[in-house]
Amino acid sequence: MTAHRPAPGLVLEGVEFAYERTPVLENISLSIPAGQFVTLLGSSGCGKSTLLRLIAGLQTPDRGRLLWNGAAITGTSLERGLVFQDYALFPWLSVVDNIAIAVGKAHPKTRKAERREAARHYLRQVGLESAIGKYPFELSGGMRQRGAIARALALESPLLLMDEPFGALDPVNRARLQDLLLELREAAPVRPTIVFVTHDIDEALYLSERCVILGAAPGRVLADLGVSFARHANRRADRQSLYNDAAFQSLRESVAETLAADTLKRLIAA
Repeated sequence: MTAHRPAPGLVLEGVEFAYERTPVLENISLSIPAGQFVTLLGSSGCGKSTLLRLIAGLQTPDRGRLLWNGAAITGTSLERGLVFQDYALFPWLSVVDNIAIAVGKAHPKTRKAERREAARHYLRQVGLESAIGKYPFELSGGMRQRGAIARALALESPLLLMDEPFGALDPVNRARLQDLLLELREAAPVRPTIVFVTHDIDEALYLSERCVILGAAPGRVLADLGVSFARHANRRADRQSLYNDAAFQSLRESVAETLAADTLKRLIAA
């Protein structure tokens, strides 16, 4: 008889967390198969970023447990790459050297020249080849975020955690980076598992295969929805057609109503 092997992916079992005795997350249980793109959607204060930090291993739950590929998450790991909203590039290093550091973490035995060449490859992937020698302060917000994505790719993490990475960008750059993220994921030899935090309904439905809606005070799962639009072949070629699609509009309205009902419930209870 062969031993049972846990299915690859991310598992959260009864996760709870509090700040100074104030509950932030309550009984969060999720199972995310390897390779799936999941968005965590909810209003500010519902614990989305806290949940992401727990998955990253930056914080520890008060109750419950988190597993990645069957192993307990007890700290940070290269298995789980993290992209923040504020780019988090080292300002004293050029863009290529920022990425080379990530390459070195993933492949510590490589030489400096090999790391820089690999870094150039990742920068070409995100359209930053012309900015290789520049420093973060010389780049626009959209370019800095491309650099942050390149660095996450260079870590070769099978689980990519993204905390509102496009939230501070203008609509045009936001749309471009949404499409870039999908293109990079589809081109990857092995699709990474992505957990993407957002408070934007359209972004959640446009990007993901699955949308987990979180309510607030404390954060808890209100709904866990499959999103078939993520597999629509022409979704990026004609974004407006997708937004005008009756099924898309119906799902968007349902999500908005779920969030509004939770907000109203909290206001009445306050």
